[in-house]
Amino acid sequence: MHHTPCSQPQALMAMLSPAARKGAGPLAQLMREGGLYCVFQPLADLREGSVYAHEALIRGPQGTPLHTPDALLESARREGILRDFELLCVVAALSQWGRHAIAGRLFVNISADALVHGVAMLGADKLGEAVRGFGMSARMLVLEITEHERVTDMPTLRQAIKAVHASGARVALDDFGDGRSSLRLWSEVKPDFVKIDKYFVHNISEHPENLQMLQAIKGIADVFGTQLIAEGIETSDDLRALRDLDIPYGQGWLLGRPAVAARDAVDGPALDVLQDRRVAVLPHLGQTARPGILRSLLVVQAPTAAPATTNDAVAAMFHERTALHALAVVDGTRPVALINRQQFMNHYATLYFREVHGRKPCLAFANPSPRVVELDCDVDQLVGILTSQDQRYLSDGYIVTDNGRYLGLGTGDQLVRAVTETRIEAARHANPLTFLPGNIPISLHMQRLLDAGAEFVACYADLNHFKPFNDQYGYWRGDEMIRLVARLATAHCDARRDFVGHVGGDDFMLIFQSTNWLQRSKNIVQDFAREALALFDDVARSAGGIHAEDRHGVRRFFPCTTLAIGAVRITPGHFRHAEEVANLAAVAKREAKLAGTGVVLHSGPHDARWGALGTTSALKNALAA
Repeated sequence: MHHTPCSQPQALMAMLSPAARKGAGPLAQLMREGGLYCVFQPLADLREGSVYAHEALIRGPQGTPLHTPDALLESARREGILRDFELLCVVAALSQWGRHAIAGRLFVNISADALVHGVAMLGADKLGEAVRGFGMSARMLVLEITEHERVTDMPTLRQAIKAVHASGARVALDDFGDGRSSLRLWSEVKPDFVKIDKYFVHNISEHPENLQMLQAIKGIADVFGTQLIAEGIETSDDLRALRDLDIPYGQGWLLGRPAVAARDAVDGPALDVLQDRRVAVLPHLGQTARPGILRSLLVVQAPTAAPATTNDAVAAMFHERTALHALAVVDGTRPVALINRQQFMNHYATLYFREVHGRKPCLAFANPSPRVVELDCDVDQLVGILTSQDQRYLSDGYIVTDNGRYLGLGTGDQLVRAVTETRIEAARHANPLTFLPGNIPISLHMQRLLDAGAEFVACYADLNHFKPFNDQYGYWRGDEMIRLVARLATAHCDARRDFVGHVGGDDFMLIFQSTNWLQRSKNIVQDFAREALALFDDVARSAGGIHAEDRHGVRRFFPCTTLAIGAVRITPGHFRHAEEVANLAAVAKREAKLAGTGVVLHSGPHDARWGALGTTSALKNALAA
């Protein structure tokens, strides 16, 4: 395809360096001949599903070694005309965009160094006039700052950006998060847009860590009032996740590849995603060990003994402070031992102890290997104290330090309480048995669906006759049965559309956006009924169940464990809070358990539109078919 070279104004050529105006290198010659042209890649508005802007990308003549941007940049560095090349790229983009009278915003790449130089050459008050000279409004221009590591004079850059804003143009920061950009630059420049590096975008639907990074970047953008643009969007799943994270703009091959002609609209699979009301199932990251847990506990501000402190002096301190459970021995600021009150006072009360040992150093009756915990430790370190074979740590407690310096003491009962509370909180994020999302992620996902006006089915799954099975075979096999439910639910749900959560015990929440949710649920129930039999012994399988005591202590026959699922159809506008959905799903679960095994749809005024499946009996008939 033939491309018309851009026309460079003679005034600009006069401002180029001698190396660019007279150089013999292939790029310098190409620049003088006007052999550079631009292709344009669309940026989409992920909320509206429309084209928001285009980014100009420079190209050399096709079929030559200088066609690609990387080759052009390398040649510019080699010939010593990088700044000239960058400024000429801006001119090529503005000239081509203005000549074809293309509507919409234009993003143009420029390094901080070239931007400062270009503003200085034109004059800070002449920037808007220069842009208009290419036939476009400065309000539609966004200068995208690249090569962040080359920023050497921040005050001068701020002045150049002030001139850009005064002209009506806007500023973007490119590739945030690629290792070259920095929060300081973001804070100093205060760009209108920040582009998120494709590293954090690629396969975001499968990487919870990148999801959390994006959420953190979004929080920073809110602080600075910056609009975010996600780069490198290549799959429908990533596009859906970014849209649901409320990232306003996106760019990538799925939304449109670079082309000579600008695009009028988003189409194809990208448009299908942006018009689809279904909500992405975002990857789940269970709550990790919480650092700084000791900061929320009461650290006992106890006095200390020195290595040379006498046993008599230690006894006096214990007599003076009757609530003190232990005493740390500190050498300067560094703890070296711990004296247990009860053990020491038992020794001190023996015959002739004071006469023989009273004036001797206390280290002889101290634990020289106390448990020392940093103030910012995580909960796993504290669990190590509870599970240690040396149970002195529970009676002695532990020493708390801050950067290695003695801070105070902690008690065993405080430790047990802190670890228990932390584990309970962690279980609300991710169930420790199945590693499925717990109550908090379940509620957050349902709330996202409600806020988006999505249509979904909330299913509450529970086991029938699980307690007798667990009592008969023990918790180990009971855990195997619960993991079986988790495995089957995960296998039969569409990971891109459906959410599987573990409420606790044998209770699960399945949140379907798949239209064939009914068949999926039926498959889960049927597969469980078949595979769960392997967890019973031969006698129970032959009899079809076991004899065990019920909740009232009465021994009776219980059929083999089965799975019941209660379903609630949620249509837009009927519920505002996830708690309402969860409560109704719990009602549906009770109905399902009363009906026995299978799937039961809770009937209510909100699902009258379901017609034949709007009643429990109709749904049971459909399942039996």
